[in-house]
Amino acid sequence: MTPGISFLLGLAAASAIATIVADLRGLLPLARVFRPLAMASIILLAAVRPAAVSESYRLLIVAGLGASLVGDVFMMLRNKKFSAGLAAFLLAHVLYTAAFLRTMSPRVEVMTVLPLFIYALFMMRTLFPHLGRLKAPVALYILVITVMTGLAVQRYINVGGTPAFFACIGAILFVISDTILAFDRFVKKLPLAQFTILGTYFSAQILFALSV
Repeated sequence: MTPGISFLLGLAAASAIATIVADLRGLLPLARVFRPLAMASIILLAAVRPAAVSESYRLLIVAGLGASLVGDVFMMLRNKKFSAGLAAFLLAHVLYTAAFLRTMSPRVEVMTVLPLFIYALFMMRTLFPHLGRLKAPVALYILVITVMTGLAVQRYINVGGTPAFFACIGAILFVISDTILAFDRFVKKLPLAQFTILGTYFSAQILFALSV
């Protein structure tokens, strides 16, 4: 790992930790500085690393990280633009899905899909009574992130290797982050929710960047 890559990785990790600490202490102006800085560092990390997979895979991952940064900005506004943020993260997952499909067969095994299908049904059943007009966009989001994660897991099973492993764990962490966020926002407030949401979110994005 070159000094430049190490610096960006350290900056991303430090900015992510600073975001979590600032958020927990209610220092929202600092969180609004460090959260975009963390994502910008992660984007640069993915952009400058030597491509271990392919250049097209890198470009799609970088684009997904960029869409996530846009989603972060919408979520940080004083009047949160939840629908706009959801759309940006939906686009990010579509781009991650496209990246995985570029480097694997689209065929997936039943035992890979079944647990994720059960997860998607559980989430929809749990969230729908609380969503109001957000039922359709949230259902679409759950479907897309489930497909993205299923492909990431199947890709690791089929292809193996460190990059595919990083992408697989990153996808799973993203599901954990979004699941806790959804429960905390729509169902019931959870203790230390933001700590877990942000910790798994930033870890997922760093792993996606390291998977190029």
